[in-house]
Amino acid sequence: MRATLGVLLSFSTLGLAACGDEGSSGTQAPPSVSGAGCAGVAGEKLVVLDDDKKLQLADNIIPAINTKVADPALVAALDKVSTALTVDKLIALNKAVDVDRKTSKVAAEDFAKAENLTAGIEKGKGGAIKIGAADFSESATLGALYEIALKAAGYDATVQTIGKREVYYGQLTKGDIQVVPEYAATLTEFINQAVNGKDAAALASGDVDKTVTALKEIGGKQGLSFGKASTATDGNAFAVTSEFATKYGLKTLSDFASKCSGSATVLGGPAECPQRPFCQPGLQKTYGIQFGKVLSLDAGGPQSKDALKKGNASLVLVFSSDGSLG
Repeated sequence: MRATLGVLLSFSTLGLAACGDEGSSGTQAPPSVSGAGCAGVAGEKLVVLDDDKKLQLADNIIPAINTKVADPALVAALDKVSTALTVDKLIALNKAVDVDRKTSKVAAEDFAKAENLTAGIEKGKGGAIKIGAADFSESATLGALYEIALKAAGYDATVQTIGKREVYYGQLTKGDIQVVPEYAATLTEFINQAVNGKDAAALASGDVDKTVTALKEIGGKQGLSFGKASTATDGNAFAVTSEFATKYGLKTLSDFASKCSGSATVLGGPAECPQRPFCQPGLQKTYGIQFGKVLSLDAGGPQSKDALKKGNASLVLVFSSDGSLG
């Protein structure tokens, strides 16, 4: 499982996200490292440090809607889902499916009941609405939540697993499907490259408001409308063990930079991490963090998590909505 896999694949073509081949090994030692740094501290629970300087792009979950069906009641129903979702709740949903092995439908139903999701949803004009979902579990769960909300609004909503963005995007703009759970920054750049070419200047940023504004502008010209962006995101993040965070008093990447930059600090990530601007170079440029060693592991997978839990790494790349963080 990788909930963000569909997101990261589109970024990999841009050279933006830090994704690599699982199973790679080896280390790299950056030159001229100053400062003592912080060696890893073993532990079982992982803690994501807040990206307080917004190194990563704003991949907040947002409903993408074919404009022909985007009446106010339909958009309002989808916005109820966005309002209910937070990062912690998205992690819990992914845990329910990917760790506890519930189906996406059951996890969505449990969430909707716990959050009183359908309360206050007003009836729309009705009619058939086909929700497209990408071929990974998080998208299926989000699609199931959209289905619950739209049915409460009087629509005959169903979910269909489509596959990759390259496939479902065309169906969405044509109206063969009408709604898709999407990721703001990734979709912005997907459309940007499709319209303006692969070398187009990036429109997405770490600012969610600016990214959504850009998405609405470029997506609107393609026949798309958008609901409210959730505070929940699914993208690159960096984690330490809870024991490490407690020992050094860390909550943010800025905290990490001020206390743990130096020769004893070990970064773990995919093979491309030393070259990707959202991995090691970004941590150095945005936060000024220097590392004594970089472990070549997997992209937010078991190798990276194991290195952190055993104390072999100080900081590793993970994915912000990974169910194992719950």
